[in-house]
Amino acid sequence: MPVSEGLSVGALASRTGLAVSAIRYYEAQGLIAPWRNPGGQRRYQRADIRRLSFVMIAQQFGLSLPEIREVLAGLPDKRTPTPRDWARIGKGLRVHLDQRIDTLIRLRDNLDGCIGCGCLSLPKCALYNPDDRAKSKGSGPRYLMGDAPED
Repeated sequence: MPVSEGLSVGALASRTGLAVSAIRYYEAQGLIAPWRNPGGQRRYQRADIRRLSFVMIAQQFGLSLPEIREVLAGLPDKRTPTPRDWARIGKGLRVHLDQRIDTLIRLRDNLDGCIGCGCLSLPKCALYNPDDRAKSKGSGPRYLMGDAPED
């Protein structure tokens, strides 16, 4: 198939395993950018197969769609990414994944004896937050995320 013809949304769905509605959602999120053929139908580049595959993998790694959009912005629009392009992206994602792994290890280690113990009244508990003092550190379980309680 000539590149100028592009892929239909159905062909892209078939190649990626995504629903057509998911492809249109990712398009609306700016993750792929089809063009219209003379008949007004959307057409996608073959490179969009890899872009959407990357979206699915990156979501499994815990990246948000805005983070994924930022990563994809570094890829070429008019050609399929090269192994060098992907290596550069992989190197950047490594930092994110290492941070996520550290957070998960810390959560695992802090929750070992905690789940179901009912000790939320103990000052040493990582979840304990009297008078909502942790709110100044941001949202979420701040102490489990690594923030130290203020004494």
